[in-house]
Amino acid sequence: MSKLKSTLGIVAIAFITLTAMSCKDNKNEQNNADGNHSEMSADEDHSKMNHDNSDEHHDGDKKEMAMSGDGNSQAVLKDYFNLKNALVADDNAKAKTLGATLATTLGNFDVSSNFSDTQKAELKDIIEDAVEHAEHISESDIDHQREHFKILSKDVSDMVAITGTENTLYQQFCPMYDGGSAWLSLSKDIKNPYYGSQMLNCGKVQKEIN
Repeated sequence: MSKLKSTLGIVAIAFITLTAMSCKDNKNEQNNADGNHSEMSADEDHSKMNHDNSDEHHDGDKKEMAMSGDGNSQAVLKDYFNLKNALVADDNAKAKTLGATLATTLGNFDVSSNFSDTQKAELKDIIEDAVEHAEHISESDIDHQREHFKILSKDVSDMVAITGTENTLYQQFCPMYDGGSAWLSLSKDIKNPYYGSQMLNCGKVQKEIN
C-alpha cells in the first residue's frame, strides 16, 4: 500500500510539473506572438514612413488626415498618395493592391451634393476616367502602371480644382518622362513616381495648389 501511495505521489508530481510547463510554454508562445505583432506593427509603421522619404515622413500622415473638402476627396487623395509612394519605391505588387483600393474609393465618390450641376457633371466624368486608370494599374506591370498613373494624376488634379483642399499640395513635373509628366505631392521634395530609384529626384515643383 505504501508502495502504491508512493507511485501515485510520483505520478501526481509529474502531472503537476507537466501542466505547469505547458502553461509556461503557452504563455511564452502568447508573449512571442504579441511581440511579433508589435514588431510587425513597428515595421509597417516604419515602412509607411519610408515609402517617399518626404510626403509620409513625420508630418505627412498628419497632413493627409487634415485634408478637407468633402470626405470623399480626402479619401481619394490619401489613396492616391499611397499609390504614388508605391511607384516611387518601385513596388509593382503594392501598386496593384493600392490601384484596386483607389478604384474602389473613386467608385464610392458621391457627387450628389455640395456641388453645382456643372461641377457634378465634370466630377462624374473625372471619376469615371480615374476609375478606369486605377483599375488598369491594379492589373499591370510597373511600366504600364506608370503610364496610367500619368493620366490618373491629371484626373486627381482636376478633381482637386473642384473639391479644393486645406493643405498646400505641390504639382510636380518631370520633363523626361513621356514628353513631360506631372503628379501631386504633399512635399516640395521631389520623389519621382515615374522613374523611382532610376531617377528619384528628377523633376521640379511646377505650382502650389491651395
